[in-house]
Amino acid sequence: MKIQILGPLEVKTDLGEEVTPRPFKLRSLLAALCVSSGRPVTASHLINVLWSGEPPRTASTALQVYVSKLRKHFQSSGIDPSVLKTMPAGYMLRPASHAMDCDEFNALVAKARTAVGFGRKEEAAGEFSAALSLWNGPALADLREVPALRDYARQMDERRNSVYEQWLELEISLGRHSMLTGELYGLIADKPIRENLYYLLIIALYRSGRISECLDVYNRFRHSLVEELGMEPSPRLQALHHAVLAREPWLEPSAAPLAAAACAPSL
Repeated sequence: MKIQILGPLEVKTDLGEEVTPRPFKLRSLLAALCVSSGRPVTASHLINVLWSGEPPRTASTALQVYVSKLRKHFQSSGIDPSVLKTMPAGYMLRPASHAMDCDEFNALVAKARTAVGFGRKEEAAGEFSAALSLWNGPALADLREVPALRDYARQMDERRNSVYEQWLELEISLGRHSMLTGELYGLIADKPIRENLYYLLIIALYRSGRISECLDVYNRFRHSLVEELGMEPSPRLQALHHAVLAREPWLEPSAAPLAAAACAPSL
């Protein structure tokens, strides 16, 4: 089977047939097991997932019933029910290697970072792009009302944001700045106080010959920070602003990669 948690929870058979459980508690139970795939999950934690700190007196028995229903759902869908194992410490989901999209995402990101370390930027950009293509919305988008799952989902979202920024930085350093300005504007509209996006947008605009627009982006962001949060941009972004005003050589498209500049983000 294939399990997607980088977006709404979705389960497919090896033949591509969608067999996601419909009952909310079954999906919550499966998601909690997926988050700890390959590791035992205690019954007490699963009870907390299912009842959010307000379990019924029969919670232990009810959990066993839900586990049984999930196994039956797997079996009726053509999935080996033994992937869900009963352990001394609780229960464990043990699907085949890379059956889960989050595992594939982590593997691709690791390959990309290895490629970066060896200076293979084109390869790294491709691996980062493949990793990001696995996402279909916020992690566990349909289960974020479950408190015990929400923190994990937010952690995965933040990991995606970090990888996205690394990919953008690589693409800019490979000379693809002109193609990224629209995408960066869209990301900023979604995350208006994520400073690194402004940093990358200003560089992409400068290398596209849109220097006055760089200054406008910086000034509007600074105004928003001062008015809404009472703070100035970081020293790093201020240094970039000064570099734009001084037309420092490292900002030119033909210059060394971004990391060559003292204020540039490190890969």
